[in-house]
Amino acid sequence: MNDTAAPAPPSPSSELRAALSEAGLRAGVADTEAGNLVRIAPLDPVDAQQLARLIRTGTKRAFKAARALREICAGYRIDLPGLRVRQGRIALGPIQVDDAARLARLLNAVPPATEQPDTDAAPDADTVRAMLTQAFPQATGCGALSVSVREHTPDLLDLGSIDARTARRLIRALQF
Repeated sequence: MNDTAAPAPPSPSSELRAALSEAGLRAGVADTEAGNLVRIAPLDPVDAQQLARLIRTGTKRAFKAARALREICAGYRIDLPGLRVRQGRIALGPIQVDDAARLARLLNAVPPATEQPDTDAAPDADTVRAMLTQAFPQATGCGALSVSVREHTPDLLDLGSIDARTARRLIRALQF
């Protein structure tokens, strides 16, 4: 058995320095004195413009998918006020239980069977969470969506984040 330890991962500053260098950008990158932040030295204006283009290009798909998802949900009167692109993923954020139930029904979710069905009663947060958890992967052909009930706000669910590809599949599922 080999007792050599795996090499430590590169520091965030060295990763950023390498990525900027690979992109042909000249920028000084260093850890701050506190050690918990990375500092980028002032950039040449041409390099700053190129860095901005690279960031936009790298996030274009996620922003485009987020915009389309926001629009299709608005068309169904589903409010996703926390929908944001974060770290290249689309964070869906908080959603009212009624909106989440509407989303689940659009994804062909089947409410769990109850002993005494009451068609007029709105489903509770746990029921809607279960419906979304079941329907999302079937509708998108992708993995599960993180859905949790807010502990002190029972009329809100928190939806996790998805990548742009999954968002496009969700959009297609909502279109048909």
